[in-house]
Amino acid sequence: MNETIANAIAEHARLLTIIGDTLGAVMAEAATRMIECLRQGHTIYWCGNGGSAADAQHFAAELIGRFERERRALASVALTADTSVLTSLGNDYGFHDIFRRQVEGLVRPGDVLVGISTSGGSPNVLKAIEQARAQGGITIGLLGRDGGAIGPLCDIAITVPGTNTARIQEMHAVIGHVICDLVERELAGQS
Repeated sequence: MNETIANAIAEHARLLTIIGDTLGAVMAEAATRMIECLRQGHTIYWCGNGGSAADAQHFAAELIGRFERERRALASVALTADTSVLTSLGNDYGFHDIFRRQVEGLVRPGDVLVGISTSGGSPNVLKAIEQARAQGGITIGLLGRDGGAIGPLCDIAITVPGTNTARIQEMHAVIGHVICDLVERELAGQS
């Protein structure tokens, strides 16, 4: 057990150092695009599966509610949260279309879609990114490994270069919090 614990913590620390050294500029770019989106009256949408679905809801809540500062609510919606929509779309169109169909109905030019996938290959996130791009949305990938098939399709790809899903998700939590902090700091004074 001690070896497993030590290895998990060592990999976490290694990846944290990597993202701190290499992903700052891309995190700032993503935050800037989100700030522009919100300033123009648009919405940020989030999607992902499993733990990434929970992250989508978490980060959407940080913006619609508050991260650390009292301020106006920011337009932020998780496409993972409405079980009636998810189950009806899964039943009628298939699981691969549960996010794409929502994007088709909701995303407008200037909106942001953040697709979260630790593998970079989630088919339903990929289809959502493609749909958002086709409709003039700005696409951001919060990805793992080498970015997979989703990375090249994103306007901004934030890719954690790890191979362990749990460690990638831990880095996604750090990155998501940093981005929410940047967005909130910039918009906290505006009503």
